[in-house]
Amino acid sequence: MSQYAVWMAMRSMTADPSVKDQKLKPGTLSRIFTYAKPYTSHIIFFLVTVVIDAILIVSTPLLLRKLIDDGVIPKNGALITELAILVGALAIADAVFNIAGRWFSVRVGEGLIFDLRSQVFAHVQRQSVAFFTRTQTGALISRLNSDVMGAQQAFTSTLSGVVSNVISLILVVGTMLFLSWQITLISLVLLPLFIYPTKWVGRKIQSLTRESFDLNAKMSSTMNERFNVSGAMLVSLYGKPEVESKTFSTRARKVADIGIQMAMLNRLFFISLTSVAAVATAFAYGFGGHLALNGSISVGTLLAITALLARLYGPLTGLSNVRVDIMTSLVSFERIFEVLDLAPMVQERSNAITLKSGSAEIEVRDVRFAYPKANEISLASLESVAKPELVQSGEILKGISFTAKAGTLTAVVGPSGAGKTTLSALLPRLYDVTGGEILINGRDIRDFTLQSLRDQIGVVAQDPHLFHESIAENLRYAKSDATDEELIEACKAAQIWNLINSLPNGLDTMVGERGHRLSGGEKQRLAIARMLLKAPAIVILDEATAHLDSENEELVQEALKIALVGRTSLVIAHRLSTVMDADQILVMVEGEIVERGKHQELMSNSGLYSELFSRQDLTAN
Repeated sequence: MSQYAVWMAMRSMTADPSVKDQKLKPGTLSRIFTYAKPYTSHIIFFLVTVVIDAILIVSTPLLLRKLIDDGVIPKNGALITELAILVGALAIADAVFNIAGRWFSVRVGEGLIFDLRSQVFAHVQRQSVAFFTRTQTGALISRLNSDVMGAQQAFTSTLSGVVSNVISLILVVGTMLFLSWQITLISLVLLPLFIYPTKWVGRKIQSLTRESFDLNAKMSSTMNERFNVSGAMLVSLYGKPEVESKTFSTRARKVADIGIQMAMLNRLFFISLTSVAAVATAFAYGFGGHLALNGSISVGTLLAITALLARLYGPLTGLSNVRVDIMTSLVSFERIFEVLDLAPMVQERSNAITLKSGSAEIEVRDVRFAYPKANEISLASLESVAKPELVQSGEILKGISFTAKAGTLTAVVGPSGAGKTTLSALLPRLYDVTGGEILINGRDIRDFTLQSLRDQIGVVAQDPHLFHESIAENLRYAKSDATDEELIEACKAAQIWNLINSLPNGLDTMVGERGHRLSGGEKQRLAIARMLLKAPAIVILDEATAHLDSENEELVQEALKIALVGRTSLVIAHRLSTVMDADQILVMVEGEIVERGKHQELMSNSGLYSELFSRQDLTAN
């Protein structure tokens, strides 16, 4: 028996048997076939090569029989030469069809991987921010990798394996019965000796494989958390390197031990199956030899049957577990469909219009908001801890109303948890209001296309995110076709060009993971430069200077003076001294606006704003 046949048996037997008990959702199969439709011709040609390959497997032993009986024994040299040439030609044909089959298989498999990955990635990109706040990144990436790979096997290895095994089994058993039904029955009686050790070893390896995957996942998680900049800093400041190393080494040692056990079990499996096949061949030779002596069969027939016998057990073992193979692929498809079927919480209306650039007046009318439930925004299978939420968030915003005239600055202040950041997230539709409406130039923001709405809004957060790329690439994320001159002008306006110009690589300087090579103030000013390149009509600043020292705050404030000119601005501020010149100040407490007005008005009212400002002023002094 060939090593390939043993490998196929091993692959089949080590698959998770529990998958066969899963029930697919109605319509899953028909949906799967829609993905195969563009590759119908490739799949047909692929299956044709599989069928031809199965036929060639049977043809060679039959030619061997004829070569012995009609060529070697009668000493017919001419026939021997002809048959030898024919066997060689069949071997070449088999190689050609194998290459052709592989080409069609790769075209189908890689095409499906491309289609599924592209569709899942595009769909996930449309999900709301709420989806990403709950989803475990590793689980989501697994859908794009392992599940997509598992799904494509339905039309490659699983499909070819089933077709090849069925045809091979029919042809091999039919040919063996035709040559000698007695030897065939004896061979089939020995089949349990072949399957039982396969299943036993398969269960052992399956258990070890699961444990190995779990340990590798934990090691990967550890490396991911410790090797990023924030994690490395935390370990340096609080961690104990010897403890970290010991924990990691313990897991790595366990993985190594499992690897040794799996290697030995694989060898035991291979030796056991080849031994069983050798015993079956010995039986065939012994029993068949006596039949040949009696003249019941010819010597050529005996050799042909033993050659076919080596091709009998592989297909039988593969088909004995075919349901697991098929269901494994189908379940992978279903897990992908699970992601694709999760509708984005924030959706665009079918008749949405484009928000044109220009001045923008914002009106917030009786806006209410409560964070959505977990089952509305995410999947339990994508969360690290999938437990039902017993207590809902409740209403975060409770009837907020105000108007921000075009080109004015509106400051939103108040204690932590008042709903300030939540309010700012509703304007670019990172979330949708659960009550009331937000209007721009008199039109509900839900009437606009998401892209055109977000194109007109620039956000600078408290901790702006930068990709692990160059300064120029981070800036061009706001405007992909920006020239170097435009980048320089934006950086000058953001008060950061002098720094960039002093760096050896200038705009090509890599900022590091999450921009950790830059200080907080530098990241803020780079984020402002990025926003200026976008040239939005509306600017949202979410505590952009909250954690800066006085020098950096002064530079950022200088940059903001330029950035906010002519734009409608919504500024969430922790330091009240930074918004004293705002056109209006809204004081929020527990989701409600409790005070509003200019700085002097609010100070004269001796309310919460006056108290907060005086407290901060005393602290500053």
